[in-house]
Amino acid sequence: MDLFGYASYALPFLGEFGDVVWAPVSGLIFYILFGGWKGAMGGIFNFMEELLPGLDFIPSFTIMWTIKFIRKQQQTQSIQPI
Repeated sequence: MDLFGYASYALPFLGEFGDVVWAPVSGLIFYILFGGWKGAMGGIFNFMEELLPGLDFIPSFTIMWTIKFIRKQQQTQSIQPI
């Protein structure tokens, strides 16, 4: 999903206009993918990140996926009997 956000800069002069269109879509997708209050807060952050100029370099989908993956791994390891 981060690549879609970066793709708007592939076409000159389309970058910021593409972000205006992509920002609400990105925020909604973020909420649907991650759900709950973390998805809602992340969706708002993602929306603002895409909308504000100069912040597009933050890979918010990748960061959230990594956090969820690491936490899931930690929970799986803590549940296994010794």
